[in-house]
Amino acid sequence: MPELVVVVPSRGRPHTVAELAAAFRETCELPDTGLVFAVDESDPTWPEYERAVEVEPPGRDERPMVAAMCAPTSTMVEALNFAALRLLDHFGAGIDAVGFFGDDHRPRSASWDRAYLDALAARPGIVYGNDLLQRENLPTQCAMSTSWVRALGHMAPTLLVHLFVDDYWLRLGRAADGLTYLPDVVVEHVHPIAGEVAWDEGHRRVNQPAMYDRDRASFAYYWWHYGERDVAAVRGLVSRA
Repeated sequence: MPELVVVVPSRGRPHTVAELAAAFRETCELPDTGLVFAVDESDPTWPEYERAVEVEPPGRDERPMVAAMCAPTSTMVEALNFAALRLLDHFGAGIDAVGFFGDDHRPRSASWDRAYLDALAARPGIVYGNDLLQRENLPTQCAMSTSWVRALGHMAPTLLVHLFVDDYWLRLGRAADGLTYLPDVVVEHVHPIAGEVAWDEGHRRVNQPAMYDRDRASFAYYWWHYGERDVAAVRGLVSRA
């Protein structure tokens, strides 16, 4: 039974299965930390994800658990929420946290999964590491206590498409006093803006100015209307820990 499962919404990038699985094998401490790709059912490369998962060789002690889940045609946020809630239903009370990585994140620090779970045990809520790009400024990757996911009914508001999700986690965690940043735990964001990789079709699609403007406005609208509600839903979970 995994204590932590990381959901990776992905489309058109099946090569990331092997890359992320290798990074997990090199860095995970816990034998059952899970890695689940949530792939849009309309993605023509879905069969390649299935094959990548099937042929992925086991690591030391048969870790990590690597799987691909077919999500209904949707946005990145809807795929994340769909997978997170399905995993909570499947594993029940045994799972302590659900994580989010983009398919361009790579864990670099040994035992990062244990560090995330220890942080959430000390302070339920949201924990994130150093992505070497935004660092403390934004949780571009994170893990969230399952008590928070259940209380909110989501990992992120479905009003958002792809961007400003990290802004939501940052503001929610701070407002509810449930945010923990681990500067010495590196989960690198291998993003074109850092200059280490080239822009591909996927990165260009979700970083267009129109997408930025849409999600910025959607986040402002959501927080204005529902921010206090979401904070109230989780604040008590922190104080009771």
